[in-house]
Amino acid sequence: MAKKSVASLQTGSKRLSKAIKMVKSPKSGAYTFEEAIMAPEDVKDYFDKK
Repeated sequence: MAKKSVASLQTGSKRLSKAIKMVKSPKSGAYTFEEAIMAPEDVKDYFDKK
């Protein structure tokens, strides 16, 4: 994992974060980006899991 990015989003009464994680492919060795929108409390767990 080479880069982490987090953006805060607000929609109505919910507060959400968009997390972008860079992941290296085991097959080709190329990097891809995974995006997810989640609650701010879950961002740390998202980056910790592989």
